[in-house]
Amino acid sequence: MYLLKSTQEVPAYSLEQDPVLPGKLFSIKTFEGVRPHQSELLVPHKKEYYMFVLARRGGSRHWVDMTPYETRDNTLYFFGPNQVIVKEEPKCMWGTALAFDKEYLALHDNASLARLPIVRNEQNACELVLSEADIAFTEDMLAKIQKEFNQPGEWQQRMITAYLTVLVTYLSRLYSEQYESMMTSSDSSFLNKYQAAIEEHFREIHQVSEYAALLYVSPGHLRDVVKAQSGKPAITHIQERMVLEARRMLFHTEYSLKEIGFDLGFSDASYFSRFFKRETGATPAEYRALTREMYQ
Repeated sequence: MYLLKSTQEVPAYSLEQDPVLPGKLFSIKTFEGVRPHQSELLVPHKKEYYMFVLARRGGSRHWVDMTPYETRDNTLYFFGPNQVIVKEEPKCMWGTALAFDKEYLALHDNASLARLPIVRNEQNACELVLSEADIAFTEDMLAKIQKEFNQPGEWQQRMITAYLTVLVTYLSRLYSEQYESMMTSSDSSFLNKYQAAIEEHFREIHQVSEYAALLYVSPGHLRDVVKAQSGKPAITHIQERMVLEARRMLFHTEYSLKEIGFDLGFSDASYFSRFFKRETGATPAEYRALTREMYQ
């Protein structure tokens, strides 16, 4: 496995930079026996966009964060910003991939897409199992989107937005069904705001009271609402996000424990180690050794 040096950041590729799936804000492409781009193989990287891939023929292997996946036939895979991806094998791919970035979601007609469960991806998942009916529906919608994408015209963007909304809404229903045991049925609008604030500030803000100030509510109100909407204490959301980032860095990089701790806002490496062991049951060094063994 290629490990990033302590002087390297995890590469982040924009949609415009993607050599296989190029596009400024939105792109779709069908692959028939195409190999992954060599520059991405075995290199931990992030995508600065959302990507949905209907894999018609599986067999390749990749990692999302610290989880390995063997690509399966007729299965949907989805990725978003911040997830660390490693493509492990140069095997050919058959399927269709579509992608769009945050700027595309910010457009007025597309704003509702950002609120759908599979786009928010609160479970940090990346795989949907599809029934035959799901496959037929997904293939039909992808074909309609690709047809509009290949025929520029006055109505192109509206048609793409309409089809994309139907497709992503349908996939969000499947996402909710498959991950419903981990999801809350409560109204989660405030929870979403809280999680978005954590995503933006988790490196420098570790206290619930500081997030309450950002969201213009009292700490007590924030704790009560977050617990009611998620079933977890507010502080747990902060800690889980910090642990996820620590795991990513321990697994994919050669950063020292001091460097990882400093990146996450800890002034002392021993304090970071105690925090990590309290949350995971293993020291950072033990976790790094165990996950490297798992990868081999």
